[in-house]
Amino acid sequence: MPKGVPENVPNDGLTTRQRRNAPVLAVHTGPGKGKSTAAFGMALRAWNQGFDVGVFQFVKSAKWKVGEEAAFRALGKLHEDTGVGGVVQWHKMGEGWSWTRKHGSEEDHAAAAAEGWREIARRLGAEEHRFYVLDEFTYPLKWGWVDVDEVVEVLQNRPGNQHVVITGRDAPQALIDAADLVTEMTKIKHPMDAGRKGQRGIEW
Repeated sequence: MPKGVPENVPNDGLTTRQRRNAPVLAVHTGPGKGKSTAAFGMALRAWNQGFDVGVFQFVKSAKWKVGEEAAFRALGKLHEDTGVGGVVQWHKMGEGWSWTRKHGSEEDHAAAAAEGWREIARRLGAEEHRFYVLDEFTYPLKWGWVDVDEVVEVLQNRPGNQHVVITGRDAPQALIDAADLVTEMTKIKHPMDAGRKGQRGIEW
């Protein structure tokens, strides 16, 4: 896309505006670092446009405090206080999903992941958010906790103008085929290769 202009324009009967404003399904996959970081960068742009942002983390424990969560919660509070930006909701599977109020319940990860997906599918059907981050959602798909074909069908038939970005390694091919934007993060070097652990401001 040199200078932001598509090289090929499909003969799909859509106007330039309709094609530009079509909802995007993005997948960030691969073994490299930065998949979630890139997704949250997109969510930051969405917030700045006033979009309602919903973040759903499928693997990280409730005890794992990520910097993006603190920042987005602050942005959500800023919106509540001033009207700047958009609404922010942040949910983590490790705390039993906030809508179920089963904080600390982690006995059955597969059931929790399936429950999370059911709630997301409901929200998509109700057009509850404008921008969704399904962080580390490829893992429940890979492990068979959530049915890939069902996910693809729901995402392809979601109403309105809802953008969805999914992160995680080993994205299933059916999801990649359904996506509009797919980025593979490839690791060239990582500090852990030299025995260095994660540190503040870089990993969290």
